Amino acid sequence: MTTITIKNLPPTIYERLKTQAQNNRRSINSEIIFVLEQVFSIPPIDVDATLERTRKLRELTADYVVSADEIEKMINEGRE
Repeated sequence: MTTITIKNLPPTIYERLKTQAQNNRRSINSEIIFVLEQVFSIPPIDVDATLERTRKLRELTADYVVSADEIEKMINEGRE
């Protein structure tokens, strides 16, 4: 196993890690590993695919214009 040292860790982050580790009944080291695993398990964003979906959405909604009155009406309906 590789060992790393984290320098200049802000006290607020340390306290949050410590609290979270206690809540999850893990050591701080285990909590850090868990958090890192969660972060790195998120798949990277496919920028080209996202841009293509955005372009298609813009094409589909290009002719749809919402007036300020319509927006106000929708907001008021949502409050009822």
